[in-house]
Amino acid sequence: MKLGLHVSDFTWPGGPPQLGSKLVTIAQAAEAASFDRISVMDHFFQIRMAGPPEHEMLEAYTTLGYLAGVTSRIRLLTVVTGVIYRQPGLLAKAVSALDVLSGGRAMLGIGAAWNEEEALGLGFPFPSLTERFERLEETLQIVLQMWSDDDGPYHGRHYHLERTLNSPQPLQQPHPPILIGGSGERKTLRLVAQYADACNLFSTHDLAHKLDVLRTHCDQVGRDYDTIEKTAITTFDVGRSGERTGELLERLREYAALGFDEVHGSLRHVADIRPIEAIGKEVIPAIADL
Repeated sequence: MKLGLHVSDFTWPGGPPQLGSKLVTIAQAAEAASFDRISVMDHFFQIRMAGPPEHEMLEAYTTLGYLAGVTSRIRLLTVVTGVIYRQPGLLAKAVSALDVLSGGRAMLGIGAAWNEEEALGLGFPFPSLTERFERLEETLQIVLQMWSDDDGPYHGRHYHLERTLNSPQPLQQPHPPILIGGSGERKTLRLVAQYADACNLFSTHDLAHKLDVLRTHCDQVGRDYDTIEKTAITTFDVGRSGERTGELLERLREYAALGFDEVHGSLRHVADIRPIEAIGKEVIPAIADL
């Protein structure tokens, strides 16, 4: 099993003047601790589960590009990009650039988006859930076409591209892994089965049931269920000095028993660095063979 660090809160001691240097310290500590990947949210306002909207929130792809320049191994992604926040062609270019500049470490995390408050606040259209899922599927098709040898046009219901040229192409072959976030049984998990390399499920849901639903969708579309990486997102709390690493280990063993390959977590007290180091010392070596 692998672990990912999800940086979901940028409101740290020292405020914006020290935010950049603190983020470098966190990312480099996570890499030294052997976290497999690091992610940020694709939000413009802080989300209600993590704090008030006025808290600091960095733009996702600017942040990932910054992290690419100060790390060398750890994989980089959003959990997850809201499909309505970027045109598909721009998104494919952004992830391609991140992959090239990071030496082949980018992943595309994507979902249907949900935060109407921030969308309307900054002037983004926020269509119906049905339309957002239609746009998600078309975006997946466009990105995959741009990451192929086909630079021809694409004409869907919502997006029209006259030439899907993408130069330079990503370094990873056949393309950067695509992770779809969300647990919806009828649409989200069907899109995972059809288009994605990984799913990302909420830890608060019935995970065994969600994986069964994903397996059914795989059977229906002729996809090998075992080729999809199963990931879950949760919160890690090992205490300020790692005094609760044993509790995290027990939880991770439960995820492994369900069939998860990677668990992604927001780490309480992450800016203290000591919790990252404790996980690197006590947890990551212990789960390597799960």
